Amino acid sequence: MTGTALPVGVVGVGSLGFHHARILRDVPGAELVGVYDADPARAARVSEELGVRAFPALEDLLARVEAAVIAVPTTEHAAVALAALERGVHLLIEKPIASTLEEADRIVAAADAQGVTVATGHVERFNGALRACEPYLDVPRFVESHRLAPFAPRGTDVAVVLDLMIHDIDLVLSLVGSEVSSVQAVGVPILTPNVDIANARLEFENGAVANITASRVSMERTRKIRLFQPSGYLSLDLAKGTGEFLRLRRDAAQLLMQGDLSGLSLDRVVERVELVGDGVEPLRAELEAFVKAVRGEGEVVVSGHDGRRALAVALEIMQRIEHHVTGWKAP
Repeated sequence: MTGTALPVGVVGVGSLGFHHARILRDVPGAELVGVYDADPARAARVSEELGVRAFPALEDLLARVEAAVIAVPTTEHAAVALAALERGVHLLIEKPIASTLEEADRIVAAADAQGVTVATGHVERFNGALRACEPYLDVPRFVESHRLAPFAPRGTDVAVVLDLMIHDIDLVLSLVGSEVSSVQAVGVPILTPNVDIANARLEFENGAVANITASRVSMERTRKIRLFQPSGYLSLDLAKGTGEFLRLRRDAAQLLMQGDLSGLSLDRVVERVELVGDGVEPLRAELEAFVKAVRGEGEVVVSGHDGRRALAVALEIMQRIEHHVTGWKAP
């Protein structure tokens, strides 16, 4: 597709869908046709605030667009996505792609059958720190991530694994580039009936290991990931979009091989490379990439198959947590 703008809509304009609509108003190559929300009052408020049309029914919006963002509650992803795919509408589906693997499989199969694009909204793939570290990535052997947030009612209808941890599950899967061979996990419900803090250890077929922690009952907000690889150590602050790469200095490596350690300070041994993102809002970068993919001007960065893969690991983690909790007995 060239020359004409891609007609796009947003289904679900809650806190995240609102920002999808806000940004899509001026994404190159796209025309925001309008929005739909099951809550007419919410749709009307967003329509007035953003100056976009609110459609009274989902079918009305789908009939006017060639692509759409689905930002409804996860339990509604499959129903909305399948209705859109029947019409041949290209989709960006917010994470997680669906509630169950069966639903995810139906979405992916329908997209493949229709020959349309389905992308999954794992927005951290578009974090500036991730883009800045790409030249230094070299098959990470150990990955450690922490995603901690203060308590907020939004998202507490599901476990923290599907609410927050799935971001880092997707990142780890894409960075390690190998299949998961083993999963261990533990989690605890603290302020809600669902698990509010969780830790998972993933082992991969290539020998890599990842340790992932997510919490929504923290006193402070943290989004960091660290990657250890033969060529050095990457430390990324996803909240700030910055990081650093630490590697052994060439002259220091020779001294270490000779066994001469006298007078060697950390700065003498290690070279620090500052990593700074491009400052582009990750959600904007995600939407621009989606529009380009649909227009045939770029590749899909996070496919529906990628979303299904991350969901499968997340659900396995939740099963491991349930087994761990139910199998525990007080001393």
